[in-house]
Amino acid sequence: MVTCVSILGSTGSIGRQSLDIISRMPIRVAALTAGTSVDRMAEQCRQFQPILAVMATEQAALELKEKIKDLPIRVSWGEEGLIEAATMESADCVITAVVGMLGLKPTLAAIHAGKRIGLANKETLVCAGDLVMAEAENYGTEIIPVDSEHSAIFQCLMGVKDHKEIQRLILTCSGGPFFGMNKEQLQQVTKADALKHPNWKMGAKITIDCATLMNKGLEVIEAMRLYRLPLEQVDVVIHRQSIVHSLVECVDGAVMAQLGTPDMRLPIQLALTYPARIECPVDKLDLTTCGALTFSQPDLEAFPCLALARYCAKLGGTACPVMNGANEAAVALFLEDKIGFYDIYRLVKGAVDAVPFIEKPTLEQILEADRLARDYVARQTVI
Repeated sequence: MVTCVSILGSTGSIGRQSLDIISRMPIRVAALTAGTSVDRMAEQCRQFQPILAVMATEQAALELKEKIKDLPIRVSWGEEGLIEAATMESADCVITAVVGMLGLKPTLAAIHAGKRIGLANKETLVCAGDLVMAEAENYGTEIIPVDSEHSAIFQCLMGVKDHKEIQRLILTCSGGPFFGMNKEQLQQVTKADALKHPNWKMGAKITIDCATLMNKGLEVIEAMRLYRLPLEQVDVVIHRQSIVHSLVECVDGAVMAQLGTPDMRLPIQLALTYPARIECPVDKLDLTTCGALTFSQPDLEAFPCLALARYCAKLGGTACPVMNGANEAAVALFLEDKIGFYDIYRLVKGAVDAVPFIEKPTLEQILEADRLARDYVARQTVI
């Protein structure tokens, strides 16, 4: 079990649940980072007494510094502060819970510093998975997934001695708030509709990604990178109840699954305690009362973002960072009520087609592909 952590993105959903788990364990906090939620960060600083607190902007950092001036906590800001938080000497684990490409450089820095990575930032592996996994292997760094689906696969693979025994990974997907709706119906949905996830309480960006099924597309790519498997061995099934978190099918036909109530604190805790398991403050699953468990195929016509993600996964190279960057930009516009639901797919597909493709990009080329994708989305005139 780890003894001291840094949490990147401590005021978000995963960050807050991580601190809830940590508050019940003998684990110290080395650093906390956040965007611009100054009041919440100030509360966390008072409770957990980190050495370092980092905000996204200088203004937010100055506000935080004033609010906690009576505490012996150093305050920093920006990417430089994030990287420092990820490499704190006293921390033996870094939970990367920031959203988007912002998590890439700090994750690489933590890998180079030999920290265990509790990975909740899927964009890191989507955009630069080959590079990140190669660096983790070179530095002997543990990457333990915090996403419920990838944690489920991680747990199932504890029972698999050799990757050659794997037939396929099966990621489950709730289907989001629009399950069963056709393209015509989806033309009319609003931001408020899209933010009503049926099973999970998450941040706005990931909730919209769940509504478009882009989130599951990102997870397909993440699974390929984490477990070094080709696209053909990673499937998705709709499972509305979010009880079966994912499955592993072996070559002999045996299928292993991890089940539990939909509560992110269980995979978060496992990332901190692995390989041990301890009591966790989540509701235990009761198979006699949880109801029927159903499974179906995703509708790729109504939800084309999943098919687009698989297409980009097949291409590899800069296709994935372009798709991810364009999606982040498009979702931000949707959350600002500037575009419609299907405009997200339109803009992401347009960026994938427009931005020049590089088969084996460097880190600098990955970051440039992300920038070009965002620029493409920003230039478009929404009809």
